[in-house]
Amino acid sequence: MAVPFDITDFRLFVNVAETRSLTRGAERSFLSVPAVSNRIKNLEDTLGVRLLERSPQGVALTAAGEVYLQHARVVLAELERLTGNLQPFTAGLSGQLKLVANTTAITEYLPPVIGDYLASHPDVRIDVRERLSDDIVRLVREGATDLGIISGNVPTAGLQAVPFVKSALILVAPLGHPLLAQREVWFEQSLEYAFVALLEGSAFQMFMTRAAGALHKPMTIRVHVASYDAICRMVAAGAGIAIMPKAAFARLKGEQPIGACNLRDDWAIRTFQVCARDLEGLSSFAREFANRLIGRYAPGGSAG
Repeated sequence: MAVPFDITDFRLFVNVAETRSLTRGAERSFLSVPAVSNRIKNLEDTLGVRLLERSPQGVALTAAGEVYLQHARVVLAELERLTGNLQPFTAGLSGQLKLVANTTAITEYLPPVIGDYLASHPDVRIDVRERLSDDIVRLVREGATDLGIISGNVPTAGLQAVPFVKSALILVAPLGHPLLAQREVWFEQSLEYAFVALLEGSAFQMFMTRAAGALHKPMTIRVHVASYDAICRMVAAGAGIAIMPKAAFARLKGEQPIGACNLRDDWAIRTFQVCARDLEGLSSFAREFANRLIGRYAPGGSAG
């Protein structure tokens, strides 16, 4: 007997699987926890397999659950693609673009593109999530997102990746700081001082923590803040030094008594790429977004 698959079940299961929690999956699905639990149990009974292992810490996917999740994502992606491709023929048709990017892409490069895009596509909703670049590649491969914006030397085998801009990370310090006497410094030199840094959960701060770990030295953080703007203000107040994108520093420095110098480390120059499993196979509105992003920055090739 054919199994009656349901689109709502697919969406619900993806939400639970991605959050590893019935509660958070229910919140994302705008349903009650008992309703979600019952729906998944009915799904398991219908399929005759267990999809989730439940525990007080949350839920984990079984082997069958991993297979179901993979196919659910493919089905939902195909539906979004169909929606986007029909949009030119149907007035008012809406769609969703899933986009995962790292911290710098979200703060420096995506805002103007998203603003222009949404102005001409009022019926498209963009879901933007922040992750580390290696996590982004994994999510694109799994079909959990339409597009990924990554930087650095992250393997992208099996994906299509198009470079669109280069960006530099720099050291920022109060005027008169001894490190600013040099045009370039090694990140290792900066580890002798206390830092102002983004919140611990941010993708950028996780990247910097890894960089310090590779040197087997701790990164002493005096203050955690939520934005590059707050970093500049804290550095100006003498709370510490910081590492941040050159593009963000140029945008936020203003008249504050702070200066910057370049980092000598190879990883401080990063090439940003937009990646997808198949750029031509994306929905029309996702493909257009990718083309707009590439077109806005690629001609110059560098944004500092």
